[in-house]
Amino acid sequence: MAHLGVVTCQILELEFAYILSNDPEISEIWIVHDPFSAELIEILEKNGSKRIHRISHVAEFERAEKKDLAVLIMVLELGLHSNIPVLTEGIQTAVKKIEPHVDAILLGYGLCGNALKDPARLFRDVSIPVMLPTQNKEPVDDCVGLIIGGRENYYEEQCRCAGTMFMNAGFSRHWDKILSMDIPKKLHHKKERILNRLMGSYERSLLLSTPVLDENELLENTKEFNRQFGLRAETRNGTLFLLENAWEKLKNAAEDNRINP
Repeated sequence: MAHLGVVTCQILELEFAYILSNDPEISEIWIVHDPFSAELIEILEKNGSKRIHRISHVAEFERAEKKDLAVLIMVLELGLHSNIPVLTEGIQTAVKKIEPHVDAILLGYGLCGNALKDPARLFRDVSIPVMLPTQNKEPVDDCVGLIIGGRENYYEEQCRCAGTMFMNAGFSRHWDKILSMDIPKKLHHKKERILNRLMGSYERSLLLSTPVLDENELLENTKEFNRQFGLRAETRNGTLFLLENAWEKLKNAAEDNRINP
């Protein structure tokens, strides 16, 4: 059977946990264990539907012993989008690490500020398919574009209210850390003042409800965020369709590459 690689940001940990747990074809999941993957591992182990292997290095993914569909995952730190070259390099490095062990790789990212605007060039030295979630054959803009259902929906909500902070499940769970990462450490004593200035033009938080986190949980996660920055909370149904579609494409590409390398 084919072996699948995933390189993703922490922000999509709930979405990938959902897809992995509900895919009956997957027998085993191997995750490089570090602070960034800890929550994904915890979620998957709590679900209990798959055999989870915590590994310290990708070399522990002993390919020869796997007879069924298996997945190798690396989770990268959230917030790297605040430095585009760092994000690009981090993804490239992770892809090269897992490339020898899998048949195709899915990136849990979008264009992300154009960090991945030219995947053919970025991964030209990679010998297996490296895929991004797409809509109409074009990469999604970012994790919000992925969960809101594509560029048109994203643009529609931006036109409706330019001062919108989009809240998918991951952002609702990690918003404080993400915002803090944009502030240099030497200015952390001025964190509250800086954040209030940065958030001054925002009017609402738009909660994107999906099967991984419902509206009530999103509201609870963002209660302090909305209070702190004086935002009204609105909700819109999100979707996992684009990610699920990317997952099926990954499996097909991996199987094709295994048969016809």
